[in-house]
Amino acid sequence: MAAGGRGAAAAALLLAVSVALPPARAFSVPLQRPAACATDRYFDSSRLACAPCGAHQRQSAGGSSCVCEPGYRMVSSNGGFSVTCEKCPENMSGVTQDGWNCITCPKGLTLEGKCKCPNNEILVERSIDGILLNEALCIHCNGSEQSFSASDASGSRCVRCEKTFIHVSKSCDCSSPNILTGGLCFFAQESLPPKGVATVRFAQLGITLTSAWFLKNLQSSAFACWLYSNVTACQALGNMCVMNMNSLSSSSTDACGLFQYIFIGTARLGIIHSIAYWRHNLPWLYYGDQPGLASQVLEKNHFPTTFSFKGRDKDVKLQFIAASFDAAGNFLKWQSLEGGILQLCPDTETKLDAAYTFGTTYQQSCKISVSKILLDFANPIFYDLFLEYNDDNGQQHLWAVPVLNLNLQYNEKFVNQGTNMNNWLLTRRFFLVDTLSGKETDLGKPPRVIRIASEIAISIRLVSHMQRGTIYPPLITIAYTDVLVQNPEIQSVMVSFSVNYEMDQSEARIQTDVALGVLGGLAVLWSLLKTAGWKRRTGSSIIDLQTVFKFLLFYAGDLANVFFIITVGTGIYWLVFFKAQQFVSVLLPLPSQEEDFVTYIACAFSLKALQFLQLLISQLTVDIFFIDWERPKGKVLKAVEGEGVIKSAAAPVSIWRTYFIANEWNEIQTVRKINPLFQVLAVLFFLEVVGFSNLALMDASSSLTRSSESYVAPWSRILRFGVSVALWIAIAILQVIFFSVFYERFVEDKISQFVDLCCVSNISVFLLSHNCFGYYIHGRSVHGHADTNMEEMNMNLKREAENLCSQRGLLPNTDGQTFQISISRKMRLHYDWIHETLTRKRGPARLLESSANTFEQSTRAYNTMNKFLGSFIDHVHKEMDYIVKDKLLLERILGMEFMEPIEKSIFYNDEGHSFIDVLYYGNETTLLIFDILFFSVVDLASQSFVLAAILTYLQQEKEKGMTQGTMKKRR
Repeated sequence: MAAGGRGAAAAALLLAVSVALPPARAFSVPLQRPAACATDRYFDSSRLACAPCGAHQRQSAGGSSCVCEPGYRMVSSNGGFSVTCEKCPENMSGVTQDGWNCITCPKGLTLEGKCKCPNNEILVERSIDGILLNEALCIHCNGSEQSFSASDASGSRCVRCEKTFIHVSKSCDCSSPNILTGGLCFFAQESLPPKGVATVRFAQLGITLTSAWFLKNLQSSAFACWLYSNVTACQALGNMCVMNMNSLSSSSTDACGLFQYIFIGTARLGIIHSIAYWRHNLPWLYYGDQPGLASQVLEKNHFPTTFSFKGRDKDVKLQFIAASFDAAGNFLKWQSLEGGILQLCPDTETKLDAAYTFGTTYQQSCKISVSKILLDFANPIFYDLFLEYNDDNGQQHLWAVPVLNLNLQYNEKFVNQGTNMNNWLLTRRFFLVDTLSGKETDLGKPPRVIRIASEIAISIRLVSHMQRGTIYPPLITIAYTDVLVQNPEIQSVMVSFSVNYEMDQSEARIQTDVALGVLGGLAVLWSLLKTAGWKRRTGSSIIDLQTVFKFLLFYAGDLANVFFIITVGTGIYWLVFFKAQQFVSVLLPLPSQEEDFVTYIACAFSLKALQFLQLLISQLTVDIFFIDWERPKGKVLKAVEGEGVIKSAAAPVSIWRTYFIANEWNEIQTVRKINPLFQVLAVLFFLEVVGFSNLALMDASSSLTRSSESYVAPWSRILRFGVSVALWIAIAILQVIFFSVFYERFVEDKISQFVDLCCVSNISVFLLSHNCFGYYIHGRSVHGHADTNMEEMNMNLKREAENLCSQRGLLPNTDGQTFQISISRKMRLHYDWIHETLTRKRGPARLLESSANTFEQSTRAYNTMNKFLGSFIDHVHKEMDYIVKDKLLLERILGMEFMEPIEKSIFYNDEGHSFIDVLYYGNETTLLIFDILFFSVVDLASQSFVLAAILTYLQQEKEKGMTQGTMKKRR
């Protein structure tokens, strides 16, 4: 029956506590310090509050118990307020030093009502055998009923026996059948808790030890707590449960099993501060194991104060305060966490205290040697953590901070794993280092195993949809590491401490997914339009594998833009709203919550790199022909090879103008709307020199400068991306405005200069970027020829400036020199036939023909192509004629042509030099986004803006050199 009773009690396991959570301040208690207690009140460590003393009593010197007033002696005492006092007779107005007896004091009384002696005299209240003197005379100790005294451990003086001995045996002996345990004596026939198991399980090492500390104190603490409600014994029992990782079992009577036995059996004593889990005289160790209780504790109630980043209340410190106890259960003091109480890694006080600045993400980690741990933490200290706040009336209160012990086991299973709060079992008390429970035989010897809080994380969660900086109760998560002590000098342990701020990111994820879905769908439609335009320009209407592949390439580029827009919007959103907010309404995602964001950047970079590669390939595969309008001047005598005769022939036209124009075309291939070197240097200057990089730190400060002595918060990858992209875009926009408004207008416009140079050189440029689509630059000189001397050239330019000649345009009396062209199928076939002859020298025919013949063939083909394109422009071929018209507005917007050139080719008027679409200049957006993503990917991988800037510049120079080099080879 006894066994069954114990099993039922253990199986209940906190379920006896069925009190529902009270509303609002469910776990809020008032803050009271021992010094604040009045003289007739004492500080009750079991309630962490002041309590009244009894009649004729006052607060003790330590403040944690009551003592009799002067002139009164103690009749009985169980600690705290459980003291009975009796007035001393008039002829014995003094009280002994221990307060239990009255005595005559011939030399006077102290303020405490005890005897005093002159200097160099020893006060003797008892004889050598312990008999109380009427006056201070020394006699022998006597263990009889009148004195209950015995010698102390040194044998140098008489002291009163431990009160349990007197209570049980009326003497200083604890003889059989009474039970002697832990230096205390108990009746054998009393109803006592079950015999405790003095073992400690170190699950990580698979070791279960019989602890010398548990062996000495477990049973006695349980008995004293059960029989006498001794506060210190109850605290000591709770500490032993904490040293056993608060682990529970339905069949074990270890420290936690005994604590639960007493907790359930003392329900009659009531609860403290209306908190169902805080029993009178017992420490608060658990919140309860009801399903879903953890989520109620952490999310049902808000912390009753607000926080801000700006204004008078900026840089608010979180006022964490802890009640500390030693292993024996004695209350030590209230301790603020400032000063690095919980941080095992050494650092300056300023940096340690930065951990509790609201909004500053704090991370600290280091390795500590086991020898140092043994030296600094010889005695474990236990903490009950609270967060201090003031109510509306200015009254100080404390909010209990729950503990999530990742090492806690329930029926031999770890229950605090994962993110599902409903499975968590929250606790209250914790320690940093336990060097006590791992001692097996002798408490004076080093421990065999020590347990260290290797990971401590304080989590502060923001209440969503509130604009006043309201948070949920904080949570401290602790993971312990078991260390088998073998060679302390070379053994070390990695420890970390962090303070994290988080909020529910589910809404942000949903909004991101919606934006990705909508923009991704639009990207599909836009890619389909591009593919349709590409099919029209290639002159094909068949949907084949090449069409599908081209659609995928278009979609890759558009989807890269979608990812880029989403990541840029996300980065700038968090940068602006987190750094600029006054009352806290948003908190940064945790590093683990940034994975999707980093994935989006990686996808954007990969897809944009594919689009950039396609751009390079298309730029290098454009068909381009320079039409020379120059005509021979006069005739020259020329020897005919093989015939030995001299004949007159037309004077040859110089090829150098064509070469010159081709070289200039190669130069403008990589001209951009911005200066890439200035762009990279400017971004790096603002980030590293001005200090914009400090905006990427995970703290509330928006200052660009930081003190070298202050704590530097970890980087936020989202903020790093947001800051760098914002600078890239802002500087690029300023550059584009500067070059387009000022530089190109007043200094140099290389694109317009190239068109002018074509006209001065009497060279037109015929480009085909697609099978049936391309661009035409009309460079035919209005003077008929350009191969002339300087005097004539200056005269021609002067006539043109004074409008004494026709205009440069393709059509009479117009200035339009650049066109988009959509050529007919017939014209393309004729072009290909001549082009095939021009390029045949690179085929197998080169092996059959001599070099001279091949050169002559190429020359004839070139002249044929030049003549054909010149005649085509001059409307000579009526079957392959063309018309000139304006593009519709919708055609310009969509970048495609609605009219198909069936019989005649179409020249579309172009006022914006649209041939730049085959140059870097016309693809600045693609190049800029690629540069930004390249910079960001390198930075996110290396966490170095400097390295990202260097590599970005090098890749820009590499792509520029590769493009120009390839074009030179083609030329």
